[in-house]
Amino acid sequence: MWERSGFDKPINMGCSEWMKTTMEIPDSLFRRAKAQAAARGQSMASFINGAIEERLRAEEERAQEKPWMAFAGMMESEKGILERLDRRIEEACGVVDEGEWT
Repeated sequence: MWERSGFDKPINMGCSEWMKTTMEIPDSLFRRAKAQAAARGQSMASFINGAIEERLRAEEERAQEKPWMAFAGMMESEKGILERLDRRIEEACGVVDEGEWT
């Protein structure tokens, strides 16, 4: 796992592989998550860990598909810039200069 994330070794945060933390979750989101966890027969901790893992995996896959997104992600505060940048790159890559092919 550490090779995948680019870290040389795990960060030593004590004796355990687990870290306890406190999070603030809106009541409505907590109730939805609790209901989903119960429906799956999972604990909240297991459900939340799985959700975080799934999100991180999706982000890693997205970064591998479009490596330039790692840099563009720094500009996420700009509304819609990522979508516009993605569209422009797709448009530019899809254009063939006929003069080069004739």
